[in-house]
Amino acid sequence: MILIWLIAVPLIGGGLAWFAERFGDNLPRWTALLALVIAAVLTATLFGAPETGQQWIAQLSLPWIPRFGVSFHLAADGLSLLLITLTVFLGIIALGCSWTEIKERKGFFHFNLLWTVAGVIGVFLALDLLLFFFFWEIMLIPMYFLISIWGHENRAYAAMKFFIFTQVSGLLMLIAILALVFLHRRSSGVLSFDYLALLDSGLSVEATRWVMLGFFLAFTVKLPSVPFHTWLPDAHTQAPTGGSVLLAGVLLKTGAYGLLRFVVPLFPEASREFAPIAMTLGAISILYAAKLAFAQSDLKRLIAYTSVSHMGFVLLGVFSFNVWATQGAVMTMLAHGISAAALFMIAGALQDRLHTREMGEMGGFWALAPRLGALTLFFSVAALGMPGLGNFIGEFLVLLGAWRASIPVTAVAALGLVGAPIYALIVMQKVFHGPPAAKAPADFVLRESGLMAAMLLASLWLGLYPQPMLALSGAALAGAQQQAFGGQPR
Repeated sequence: MILIWLIAVPLIGGGLAWFAERFGDNLPRWTALLALVIAAVLTATLFGAPETGQQWIAQLSLPWIPRFGVSFHLAADGLSLLLITLTVFLGIIALGCSWTEIKERKGFFHFNLLWTVAGVIGVFLALDLLLFFFFWEIMLIPMYFLISIWGHENRAYAAMKFFIFTQVSGLLMLIAILALVFLHRRSSGVLSFDYLALLDSGLSVEATRWVMLGFFLAFTVKLPSVPFHTWLPDAHTQAPTGGSVLLAGVLLKTGAYGLLRFVVPLFPEASREFAPIAMTLGAISILYAAKLAFAQSDLKRLIAYTSVSHMGFVLLGVFSFNVWATQGAVMTMLAHGISAAALFMIAGALQDRLHTREMGEMGGFWALAPRLGALTLFFSVAALGMPGLGNFIGEFLVLLGAWRASIPVTAVAALGLVGAPIYALIVMQKVFHGPPAAKAPADFVLRESGLMAAMLLASLWLGLYPQPMLALSGAALAGAQQQAFGGQPR
């Protein structure tokens, strides 16, 4: 039942936070914090749970709509547990950085924040494909409200663009799910939406290619990958700080999770055939997004393009089809979630203090806000892949594994390691050095410094001692590799 409570606690907490608004302005915040702390405790208990099989740490399967082969099937393995931990951790960070930013409709804001967290946790736990789609939609709607109600000057346009891109890709995924289920029924005589039953679908080669492409497009839009990335800079730029933290930290990871959990295991042969195209898209995303990043004058927009570039490493790693690269993809997901969340929190703090995101209107902040400057330097260095920090481990493993799959694509992708220091230096030079700006920001207060310190320690842990994360995700990735290589993972 712990898997149900992991989803139910944020759902119930969101409803209570919305209701609590009528009793006081501060009560929704504390209600949301209590719900996230309970979710964190529940997540922690799973780390000590005995494994129930070769791969799954915990499972729950209940009948839901048996007539149509739909069940309430939840399961957690090492991969999903790591991502749930990241989700709850960044949910607390998003709540903390929104503590004083949100001035109106506080109850409804915390309702949407917690329901986004609940939807993401459901995505990471669902093993029934219809249930997975249900949670996929749950996490998108509250994020739309977070952008459209509490966003900035062009929030309506950004929210609608986000909604259209994600809904069209979601519809494409639903069509692919239905096609997979009905083609599986035709070959086996069994109607089922269960992931484990569909692993051996018995589809023809041609049908497998088309269904796989539907899943792939849906997940790469969410990742996002070039050329499906255009919704992300607008959404990030206009979202409130808490929304940007969740969007960059965890919502993008649902696309990568979908590739690892569904695309490769369900369609191993079609995925291997498509791998050269997917790896090329990953390399293009790394370079193209890095080029766009250092051409930006809007700080949040620059950070948004860096997210596209980093997710290119994830796409490259997933379709390299070896253990090093897939482990690197998981590490990149975790490390990028923390570093991008920290950078968006910094950008949000600057905007809240200065009422601008334009780096041309900033400058000379290093001496005026030393804590803010030092933390920005740390996470800028983390984002460019400095050894000793989590991003380096992920990108190094991805490139090491991709080298075995395609030397030319890896060589092109490695050029992204040159682009990252350029845009990191641009941020530091324009914002913290040079002549002082007309208006100086206040330095980080204790609450903000505490949140940043937690992310700093997490990034250091990922970089200096990644073995627990690699070991925890190893069984899940081995299962995916076995599906892809017919019992011969490499």
